[in-house]
Amino acid sequence: MSDTQTLIENRPPSVATLFLERVAATPDAEAYRYPVPPASGEGPDDWKSLSWGETAERVYAIAAGLIELGVQPEQRVALSSSTRVEWILADLGILCAGAATTTVYPQTNADESAFIVSDSESRVLFAENAEQVAKAKEKRAELPALTHVVVIDAEGVETGDWVLTLAELEARGAARLEKDPELIKERVGAITKDQLATLIYTSGTTGRPKGVRLPHDNWAYMAKAIAATGLISTEDVQYLWLPLAHVFGKVLTSGQIEVGHVTAVDGRVDKIIENLPVVQPTYMAAVPRIFEKVYNGVAAKARAGGGAKYKIFQWASEVAREYAKASQDNFRRTGTASAPFGLSAKHKVADALVFAKIREAFGGNLRACVSGSAALAPEIGYFFAGAGIHILEGYGLTESSAASFVNPGEAYRTGTVGKPLPGTEVRIAEDGEILLRGPGIMEGYHGLPEKTAEVLESDGWFHTGDIGELSPDGYLRITDRKKDLIKTSGGKYIAPAEVEGQFKAVCPYVSNILVHGADRNFCTALIALDEVAILGWAEENGLGGKSYAEVVAAPETVAMVEGYIKELNEGLQRWQTIKKFRLLPRDLDVEHGEITPSLKLKRPVVEREYKHLIDEMYAGTREA
Repeated sequence: MSDTQTLIENRPPSVATLFLERVAATPDAEAYRYPVPPASGEGPDDWKSLSWGETAERVYAIAAGLIELGVQPEQRVALSSSTRVEWILADLGILCAGAATTTVYPQTNADESAFIVSDSESRVLFAENAEQVAKAKEKRAELPALTHVVVIDAEGVETGDWVLTLAELEARGAARLEKDPELIKERVGAITKDQLATLIYTSGTTGRPKGVRLPHDNWAYMAKAIAATGLISTEDVQYLWLPLAHVFGKVLTSGQIEVGHVTAVDGRVDKIIENLPVVQPTYMAAVPRIFEKVYNGVAAKARAGGGAKYKIFQWASEVAREYAKASQDNFRRTGTASAPFGLSAKHKVADALVFAKIREAFGGNLRACVSGSAALAPEIGYFFAGAGIHILEGYGLTESSAASFVNPGEAYRTGTVGKPLPGTEVRIAEDGEILLRGPGIMEGYHGLPEKTAEVLESDGWFHTGDIGELSPDGYLRITDRKKDLIKTSGGKYIAPAEVEGQFKAVCPYVSNILVHGADRNFCTALIALDEVAILGWAEENGLGGKSYAEVVAAPETVAMVEGYIKELNEGLQRWQTIKKFRLLPRDLDVEHGEITPSLKLKRPVVEREYKHLIDEMYAGTREA
């Protein structure tokens, strides 16, 4: 048996156990960094640190406080907050009390929040602020199991018997620990590997969300398997901004506890650009939309600098892609990432003119980024690879504890999601569907045995619903969601995500695009433009001072986008080409339910919302 197999097979029953081991091993090492905004509201944030020992003090107090409130092993405790250090402290406190965390996105409306808290039978709710407390109060009659609400930011919140502050909970816990110092050790010691740890509700595009039951063993396995990839080390600084209510954000906390490196936590997406030079991370995880935004931003800045600057950017972009492709091909053949001499010389010039500035904007120390949750357009991946920002795509689902595949460090291949994590099995079904089996797979859907049986076979194989192909040496390429594949009326299958990804690489102004064409005789697209990028373009093209809606309705904008559609179509098969498109009057967003909090498109919602535009594009054609 290899060292990796031994490490994974001899894993402890829970991440709570790993946390206790980490605290004992490196109590004085830095664990977390978090921002404290200035009291005046002006100026930069002050970043504070917690050592593993200080983290443990707060985690154990939270755990003991929950036990004081009567929380029993495996009972659920809901957590409705944005990504911040208190989210991690609360989650670890819940786990160390032997309870299970139910995650709730803070953007979730009162009805759906109440459904999740009720369906999970959560006993306590950690609420970030007055807004989250108000949702719970509004629906209190529907939540008979909910005995307490613990508020993190208590400003404007009336506390009492039902609502207490996080500080009050920790004080109760600390008092309990004085009387019973072995309490947490005993609770953690009693946790079994198949005990429920986390309940994550998938944001369903139709109907009610399903609660995915992830036992303690899933996270202990993830922690050991991530460490076994060798992708992270004790010297790393991770910048964590992803929603922790999402499984992708949550899994990043497990790997960190096992390895023991520093994590800087701040979920404010509008602060990413400002935070990167301050945090100077060595790695961070993101979703493709973030890389698309950075790419569009760099392109827009170059264009605003005038014709010469934009030409240099376009030339450098091509050099980056060529260099990345050549380097990756050479690594595949020889094990060395190198490019031909002439291309390397060009790359050196492009690096000095363009790429070095991009790396600096990411903080200057970035070794790699991990991208997941949706497919990254290969052309954007190659651009960043050539610029020295190495994006390792990975793949997994809520039902597989997030990380089933990841690209292997230097041997990464853009356009693939890499190889399975040690201990995870994969096979491709006859219809192309990816099936997974291993210690990361969920126990099932909460209270929905028939839904569980639809996706989980008795021998442990899980049906992902994604279509993919494996290379001879084990790299997986995802081609589309099984249910999202379009079949035209002419019988041709189209993977819309592939076409959408190619358009994002071609057009620097796009924010979201949805390709439509099921049972039609040609494809159409709904396109939302990136507000910052398109308003910058408008300034230079005689449309300055106009609103976003006015700019996207202008004939000049439509003509500009049409040029990019023609460019896209040149690289597509005839049946994949976009014959007509419509620009949307606003960008798609989480608030309108058109994209998930992890920035994935909800196709049925968008198609329903803009049915009139789709019908308009097919009006007068045979099938309309």
